[in-house]
Amino acid sequence: MKKRFLVIIALITSCTAQKDLTKNTSPNGLLVPDGKLFNAVFQQKAAEYMALCYQAYNIATLRLDESLKDTVNTKPKAIVTDIDETFLDNSKYAVHQGLMGKDYDTVTWKQWTSLGDADTLAGALSFFKYAASKNVEVFYITNRVAEERAGTLKNLQKYGFPFADEAHLITKSDKSSKEERRLKVAETHNIVLLIGDNLADFSSMFDKKSVNERAANAQQNASLFGKKFIVLPNSGYGDWESALYHYNYGTIQQRDSILKSILKSY
Repeated sequence: MKKRFLVIIALITSCTAQKDLTKNTSPNGLLVPDGKLFNAVFQQKAAEYMALCYQAYNIATLRLDESLKDTVNTKPKAIVTDIDETFLDNSKYAVHQGLMGKDYDTVTWKQWTSLGDADTLAGALSFFKYAASKNVEVFYITNRVAEERAGTLKNLQKYGFPFADEAHLITKSDKSSKEERRLKVAETHNIVLLIGDNLADFSSMFDKKSVNERAANAQQNASLFGKKFIVLPNSGYGDWESALYHYNYGTIQQRDSILKSILKSY
């Protein structure tokens, strides 16, 4: 009898826990917030994700070594890199929002970045330190805004990223496109590598383009990926998602409807 009673208590506890989890997660049936949580699990726990990051930075190291042999271009060599999901892991933020049934918003995002608590992605820190040891400067071109500078520098300096200073951290001003900022660096430096998780981190030809245009431009530049363009995986967010919604996010319900209308099944 006692054993049966314990089993019943366990079942009640399990059901209660499941009910509470449902209550604290995203609305049932919506792909958008649920997908963010699933991506965060992959980013935090999958060894395959870690391996992809190592792969990207291993290739970056090989390409950097090749570029060091170039003595024709006399400008100082530099690497231009994005920050978020390129070498800083913001999956904690995605989980924090997802467990409340919420998506990204600028207020909570700035609260998160002010903490300077994002972890690093596998292989990133050692790569950038290696680049610095070869006298290659690192410029951090990000679409974080000016008011996020303090938290961002705090985060970079926490782990000892090289060139984590005001001159090398280039935040967003009035334009989300990074092209002008890249060109400004190119005036004084020979950019040997571009590193990012979003195609717009590499070229303006990916700025605010449709799904089909992005695919066509990626195909057109196929030879540059793994050579000058080093891509980190990010299935959580990015222009790939914005393009699906035609750069108009609308409500979660509207986005969910769009996703369901374009997904292929059988």
